[in-house]
Amino acid sequence: MISFFRKKEFLIDHLQGITDIHNHILPGIDDGAQNAEDSISLLEGFEEIGITKFIATPHIMNDYYPNTPETINTALGLLKKGISENEKLKSTEIRYAAEYMMDQSFLDLMKTEKLLCLRENMVLVEMSYFQPPINLNEILFKLQTSGYKPVLAHPERYAFYHAKDLSKYEELKNRGCLFQLNTLSLTPHYGNNMQKFAYKLLEDGMIDFIGSDTHRVQHIEKLKTINLEKKHLHLVKEVITKTREQF
Repeated sequence: MISFFRKKEFLIDHLQGITDIHNHILPGIDDGAQNAEDSISLLEGFEEIGITKFIATPHIMNDYYPNTPETINTALGLLKKGISENEKLKSTEIRYAAEYMMDQSFLDLMKTEKLLCLRENMVLVEMSYFQPPINLNEILFKLQTSGYKPVLAHPERYAFYHAKDLSKYEELKNRGCLFQLNTLSLTPHYGNNMQKFAYKLLEDGMIDFIGSDTHRVQHIEKLKTINLEKKHLHLVKEVITKTREQF
């Protein structure tokens, strides 16, 4: 007899030991945790599902979040103080990078400052959800000629690149971009179309890394509920392995 029920597995059962390379857990410097108490709640939620290693990636966005290595390091110091006072978080490890908005300000920043990297030369970057930067090619060229490797955050969320084919994504890949998938994009959290393209990118082998992009506790609660069919879990596990090996 053919079963009409496909076996699914929970994503969190496969995330233990991974480093979360995209999150907004640092207190008070962007649209993520608003204070140290929020940050501790996020870390406790992650600890419950076996994630204790993080690269904090606060936004650096000139008009809204003009963060610097100094503001980020100060926020991290505040958070580490809270961690040291919390027995549940004794295994927590945090270092920082940033999530850079690719715009003219970013291009100007590259001329004067060393970028905060996920590791070695890998830089987490994002675009506006409304349109790509007019000078995107110039930005990517400048990144590469400066010795950086762009890791594009949540490529599945850029609706202006959605089409029947993946030609726009292939162009970005050909320009040296690595792709980082958001875990919640495996659900309709950002919309059905974003979920559809998340799976399309996975099926075409275009996703390199995975991260939570967590801003608040509710995101972790949703993460706990994600279950995947085996055919998709296999693809996601490959990306989890790449992420674990690299970070």
